[in-house]
Amino acid sequence: MQIAFVGLGKMGGNMVRRLRRDGHDVVAYDRDAALAAALAAETGARAVDDLDGLVAALDAPRHVWVMVPHGEPTASTVAALGDRLGAGDSVIDGGNSRWTDDAPRAAELAKRGISYLDVGTSGGVWGLEQGYCMMVGGEDDAVARLKPVLDSLAPETIEESRAVLGDRGWAHVGPSGSGHFVKMVHNGIEYGAMQAFAEGYTLLHKNDPDLDLAKVAHLWEQGSVVRSWLNALAARAFEQEGTTLDALQPWVDDSGEGRWTIEAALDQAVPTPAITAAMYARFASRGEDDYGARVLSALRNQFGGHAVKRRDEPRGRPR
Repeated sequence: MQIAFVGLGKMGGNMVRRLRRDGHDVVAYDRDAALAAALAAETGARAVDDLDGLVAALDAPRHVWVMVPHGEPTASTVAALGDRLGAGDSVIDGGNSRWTDDAPRAAELAKRGISYLDVGTSGGVWGLEQGYCMMVGGEDDAVARLKPVLDSLAPETIEESRAVLGDRGWAHVGPSGSGHFVKMVHNGIEYGAMQAFAEGYTLLHKNDPDLDLAKVAHLWEQGSVVRSWLNALAARAFEQEGTTLDALQPWVDDSGEGRWTIEAALDQAVPTPAITAAMYARFASRGEDDYGARVLSALRNQFGGHAVKRRDEPRGRPR
């Protein structure tokens, strides 16, 4: 299938690599022309210099997947594509946009006959090899047209989920906005789970600073009820950084989705004490030297490649 990608960073670039492995015809654009050229040379994707060149390089109906930071970068990119695409074309927002932005974007593009899909995408830096879990919102017909791409990006489903999801690990979860809403709640749950691991490992470390936490984490992967990918990544982080995590600053950033989850919970009067406490713990990390915050920072780096603050760097938001 032919598709274009706008934004070739950690996620977008690896998604292009995975699609090219399956033989899809990918047109690639990034504001960093050198990044696009390098990816094209590596994968055989077709690099273009701007959005006009991107649209011209595609056959109708055109499909353009946007993987740029949420907020103004996504809004301006979608608007610019809307000015250039036509009836029967599709725009896919695979980033972490706020779900309330999706329905207005879909309505605006629909005036021109352009379909809009919101795809909540989880997988981080591991998605290239393991595949991406994708939560898709939008119209049935537009989702069906994108199926070959979604099938290539997603992992094979595990056996016990196959009867529900089919062979590939993605799902159409509802109309515009639902994909990003499901992904937002997914990230809120992630905040709470990470915080629980961070607190538990902090207690272990404070009780016995010589305890080998990498060994404990590996042990918990052997049939325990808390075995999980996050815990496996904790083992990896302790092996790479050492049990004390002394090289890391206890600064834990947030992408915004935890805040949006809490706001949605307030709107729906749904109590979310664990997620809310986890969000506040991240705020607290930015002013105190805390071991649990270093665990959280190491975990975010492991699953998503998010920047960490090291001791020899100035305090503040990672760049």
